[in-house]
Amino acid sequence: MSWVKEGELSFWERFCANIIKAGPMPKHIAFIMDGNRRYAKKCQVERQEGHSQGFNKLAETLRWCLNLGILEVTVYAFSIENFKRSKSEVDGLMDLAREKFSRLMEEQCFLNICFAYTSRHEISNAVREMAWGVEQGLLDPSDVSESLLDKCLYTNHSPHPDILIRTSGEVRLSDFLLWQTSHSCLVFQPVLWPEYTFWNLCEAILQFQMNHSMLQQKARDMYAEERKRQQLERDQAAVTEQLLQEGLPASGDPQLRRTRLHKLSARREERVQGFLQALELKRADWLAHLGTASA
Repeated sequence: MSWVKEGELSFWERFCANIIKAGPMPKHIAFIMDGNRRYAKKCQVERQEGHSQGFNKLAETLRWCLNLGILEVTVYAFSIENFKRSKSEVDGLMDLAREKFSRLMEEQCFLNICFAYTSRHEISNAVREMAWGVEQGLLDPSDVSESLLDKCLYTNHSPHPDILIRTSGEVRLSDFLLWQTSHSCLVFQPVLWPEYTFWNLCEAILQFQMNHSMLQQKARDMYAEERKRQQLERDQAAVTEQLLQEGLPASGDPQLRRTRLHKLSARREERVQGFLQALELKRADWLAHLGTASA
């Protein structure tokens, strides 16, 4: 029996799901699953039981997302900071994660799990990767940009989340997806994660829909256009410098400038794609080595 697909929506849940799906729907939701320990204290059970209930709630939430047509979910399962907890709790979490995530790997859903993760580490690692590309001669220093950094993040194969939901009443991001959620709808809910319900998820989606105006999409589009404009300005300055070094007038033949701009852009794109392919191989080798070391 599928862990995620166990159970069906009730009549009223299906009814409300159909109504909600008539509006703009998020394609990707991120969760900060907070409140497991407080739930355990509230219910007077062991912390491990609170974490176990939290993992079960994740499976249930994935089922709701599938029913709503949300095919990608990212969860903050374990921060690097969480290693400061007691050894017994950390060891218990590791064992529980190994068991539960092994089951989730058998499911037909797209789940990104941020484990031993902080956003600051992710961003600084992306910067180091670009510096490595320059050192290896794969990139020119002028190739380094926001757009390239975005492609060097761990989430480079996923769209940025439309909604970020944090439970337990805490109103902070706790170093989670800081880069990726700059245009996301942030929803902070007081419910503890193991007590999360289908109705809490619907509330979050309704908040997203109420804020999903053309202005929000326009802001994203304007930001993308601004990045393109800045890149074009840098390219034009580089072409001007080339022409001057060759003793040609900077504002000479427009066709020549267009040709130079096209070649400059094409060469940069070729370098960037070669770098990204090398980066994928580097990361694959690192994961293979990690798997061998932990076997």
